[in-house]
Amino acid sequence: MKYRTLGRSGLKVSAISMGTFSFGGVGDFAKVANHGVSEARRLVDACLDGGVNVIDTANMYSLGRSEEIVGEVLDGRRERTLLTSKARMRIGDGPNDEGVSRYHLIRECELSLKRLRTDHIDIYFMHEWDGITPLEEMLSALDALMRAGKIRYIGCSNYSGWQIMKALGIADAKALPRFVTQQIHYTLEAREAEYELLPIAVDQGVGVMVWSPLAAGLLSGRFDRDTFPADSRQAAGWSEPPIRDSERLWSIVDVLKDIAGARGVTAAQVSIAWTLTRPGIASLVVGGTEESHFTDNIAAVDLELTTEELERLNLVSRLPYIYPYWHQHNFARDRFSPADWALHASYEDVGKV
Repeated sequence: MKYRTLGRSGLKVSAISMGTFSFGGVGDFAKVANHGVSEARRLVDACLDGGVNVIDTANMYSLGRSEEIVGEVLDGRRERTLLTSKARMRIGDGPNDEGVSRYHLIRECELSLKRLRTDHIDIYFMHEWDGITPLEEMLSALDALMRAGKIRYIGCSNYSGWQIMKALGIADAKALPRFVTQQIHYTLEAREAEYELLPIAVDQGVGVMVWSPLAAGLLSGRFDRDTFPADSRQAAGWSEPPIRDSERLWSIVDVLKDIAGARGVTAAQVSIAWTLTRPGIASLVVGGTEESHFTDNIAAVDLELTTEELERLNLVSRLPYIYPYWHQHNFARDRFSPADWALHASYEDVGKV
């Protein structure tokens, strides 16, 4: 395993983190998997043995059951791991059962700590944007939790660029805690984060943790244009992430399989290896229904793709060069910062096309 510094903090995280989205199987989460304690223990053991030091969960995964299972499985060996959890999503029918109000965050953190059987959460994510609660209220509540020793670091998830920058600006102005990480969806198929979120990661030191780095298995090489495996979440009706251009997806998968075949590795490993080369990336949060899924993903950390292979993957997956970026490319590129290049490096050949 390799370890990377998380954003502008001093925390080292494994390049592969373990996602526990499949633990519990309550409600719609059963479409992904339904891992109980014994199955979860086996998967966690495989990850810990592989050097993974981050286990990621959330209060709303199976309505808290995922946290309960993680807590039981890690009982007696909590010190071996960094635990993340999240709050913001609706978890009940009451008017205060969602959001990032002081009331909701402190209550949900306390409940998560009980379910996880721990006295602190290492990284506490704001799971989604809340446009109603003032950011000062959210950040002051997180500050109180940090001062009480109940959380160590804070992060955001699924924020847009302006939302992250607004939160960082208020944190700096008010001497409140800063996000050190953002957990986002970013894959060969979904590269929209390159427009704003990866440049922010480089410029502001908000390290990237990626959720569903294989696009819910679509980039694993197990799928083809015509059918989904009977045991897949897609076959069960799970629709996230959305695929807006299926032909582009399968063109990407074709290149993944071609490179994988030539290198004697799996398509999933090639996809993960590409993502780990991208700017600002700290860790990829992977899930799986079998031990082999995790061990395969962990092995990808040691796969180094050639310049030619990276270029092939970049070209087949590259998104449109939207405004104002094409204009900046034409007139500002001689004064780009490293944060600018987090996007523009993928379009260096655009003038030659």
